[in-house]
Amino acid sequence: MWSCTKAISAVVSAAGLVLTSSDACAQGTLVVLNKAEASASIIDRDSGKEIARVETGAGPHEVAISPDGRMAVVADYGQRSPGSTLSLIDLMTRKRVDTIELGNNTRPHGIVFTPDGKKVVVTTEGSRRLLVVDIEGREMVGSFGTKANVSHMVAISPNASHAFVANIGSGTCTVINLDRGEYVTAVRTGEGAEGVAVHPDATEVWVTNRAADTVSVIETRTFTVTDTLTCGSFPIRVQFTPDGSKALVSCARSGEVAVFDAKTKKQIKRIKMDLKAMDPDGRLFGDQFGDSPVPIGILIPPDGKHAYVANAQADVVAVIDLESLKVVGAIVAGQEPDGMAWSNLELLGLEAPHEGATDAKTEPS
Repeated sequence: MWSCTKAISAVVSAAGLVLTSSDACAQGTLVVLNKAEASASIIDRDSGKEIARVETGAGPHEVAISPDGRMAVVADYGQRSPGSTLSLIDLMTRKRVDTIELGNNTRPHGIVFTPDGKKVVVTTEGSRRLLVVDIEGREMVGSFGTKANVSHMVAISPNASHAFVANIGSGTCTVINLDRGEYVTAVRTGEGAEGVAVHPDATEVWVTNRAADTVSVIETRTFTVTDTLTCGSFPIRVQFTPDGSKALVSCARSGEVAVFDAKTKKQIKRIKMDLKAMDPDGRLFGDQFGDSPVPIGILIPPDGKHAYVANAQADVVAVIDLESLKVVGAIVAGQEPDGMAWSNLELLGLEAPHEGATDAKTEPS
């Protein structure tokens, strides 16, 4: 099999990185959204090969994959014109199979599947709501006002009883009880609240406050902030390792990933994304982040061995070894990668890539 190490070695060398592991990828499939191309790259995690590039709606920002690994649902955020659809991609056929219209609910963004695999919850910035969408029925079955501005990312508790929405414009985290179908409260976190993640044991919710350069820790029994952690510049996403021991925070302006001990709340390390930023002309963020590669999306597959970090301004997904906490490789998908998700497709009888599939590129374009 064509190795992942071989696929990424040229990118790593060009970026000045040191490849320290021959296991920079493991079995499974990565779905990487390319915001500037209105597409999703489906990448075999074992071989480093791009199986397919599938068209989405304009400005795809976030993606969720069903628990059985077969269906990817993409939030079509839009570009200059607000988007109002979800794109459904069958990962077995590598094709967009349907589009769900959200009506007046524009700018869909954060999205996550419920554990039963039947529904997704999705934020809509334009209407300041959290929607519940039945994927099989292709219809909206729930709608909750967030009572906040720019409701961006969403996370749900492991048992799907509660949803937590980070609101950039209000600096808050909205709590919604999905079991009872009601708004609970809004927790004040910090300016520019954007990223949000629920700890695997459901006792805490972490929110990244991009304008305050902090991370807020919310205790879920009382919905109060118990800790405020200092971070790198412009913390934009947060994800926990599957065992709950660490939290990774991508810092867009300082171009690094901060790693925290989730129990002690101490910062363990800052991992520099040593990647060259592309010419900012015509890009979503322009030159607002200087020469930073702008790490945003973070994906940690269930095996907990590696983290994947989408560097939107470098068109590169960095691979971090979670034992050594070092960058060990890089994968290139499309232009301005951001949202990512994972599927264990080899358990579903994934065949060889279809005719016309392309290899992952070995240098940024």
